[in-house]
Amino acid sequence: MNNPLPNSGPSDRPAGPGPASKHQLALMIWLAVFPTLTLLNLVLGGWLHTLNPVARTFVLATIAVPIVIYGLMPQLHRLRGQLLTRVGRVVSPRTSR
Repeated sequence: MNNPLPNSGPSDRPAGPGPASKHQLALMIWLAVFPTLTLLNLVLGGWLHTLNPVARTFVLATIAVPIVIYGLMPQLHRLRGQLLTRVGRVVSPRTSR
C-alpha cells in the first residue's frame, strides 16, 4: 500500500513527553478540580445551601466534570507537554557533552 503523503512516517515527528505518571495526573486533576469547585461554590453558594448534600453534590459534579474534563485537563496536558519539552531542550545540551 502506498503512503499518500511522502515523508510523513511516524519517525518524522519528534517524540512527545509520553503519558503522564499517576502522580503527575493526580496533581493535574487536583489543580483542575479544586479551583473549579471553589469557584462554583462561591458563585452558586447562595442557591446551593438550600439543597440537601446529595443534591448539592449532584449539581456541583454535573457542572464541574465537563469543565474539568473538556476545558481544563486538555490545557493542563498541553502545558505539561510544553514544560517537559522545554526542560528536555535545556537538559539535552548538557547531557550531550
